[in-house]
Amino acid sequence: MPEWVVAILLGVIEGVTEFLPVSSTGHLLIAQRWLPRQSDLFNIVIQSGTVLAVPVVFAGRLRQMIETQREPATRSHLGKIVSAFFITGFGGLALDKLGLKLPEDVAPVAWATLIGGVFFLLVERWKSGARSGARAAVPVTQEVTWTIAFAIAAAQLVAAAFPGASRSGTTILVALLFGLSRPAAVEFSFLLGVPTLLAAGAWKIYKALRHTAADEWLIILIGSVTAALTAFVVVKWLLRFVQTHTFIAFGWYRVVLGLLLLIWVT
Repeated sequence: MPEWVVAILLGVIEGVTEFLPVSSTGHLLIAQRWLPRQSDLFNIVIQSGTVLAVPVVFAGRLRQMIETQREPATRSHLGKIVSAFFITGFGGLALDKLGLKLPEDVAPVAWATLIGGVFFLLVERWKSGARSGARAAVPVTQEVTWTIAFAIAAAQLVAAAFPGASRSGTTILVALLFGLSRPAAVEFSFLLGVPTLLAAGAWKIYKALRHTAADEWLIILIGSVTAALTAFVVVKWLLRFVQTHTFIAFGWYRVVLGLLLLIWVT
């Protein structure tokens, strides 16, 4: 199979799964059990490509923040995004220095996928108060507090340390635990993902500049553009979806996928 076709296929997979709470890294690793395995550079840079879709989708929201940047509420919100990014950035550098790499074995990805799915089901059940019949298990808020921002930053580090946990999935899950509404959780997670993933990609590119061939960069570019275009469609769909739906379907998807993967590797 031509390399450019592989890059497009993996770009589509990355674009579909990066912002859905199902783990893009896990799906890439699984896909590469049948497709030619790509480098960590390829996997990380095409993740950065997906975030190019976010500013386009959130153009109206970003324009609003620019127009109201002098207002205390907007400055506070931007400060929380920046603070969460720096926490993640320094933590990510520490993990990189410790030699953290993407696993080649599917088993840890399967466990992370399964456990994350179970947590989504439990949190959604807890939020709805289904067990006790109460109105709600936790008050819902639209405001990202400093506590929530720091918790989301920590969640990004957990996702980085355990491929398969899903960056978007873990951050959204933690935000829900702290009472943030689903649309607000998705927005903050996605906006935080822009500097986080771009920085990760830039750092990986910087380290690879001297010893990466031109033809490999072309394949990476093809994968990144494909991922960005696919992510644009997926992000727009998910923003509409969370207005009227829970994450239960994603939870069950992760549980089933995790179990199938564990059966497969045993």
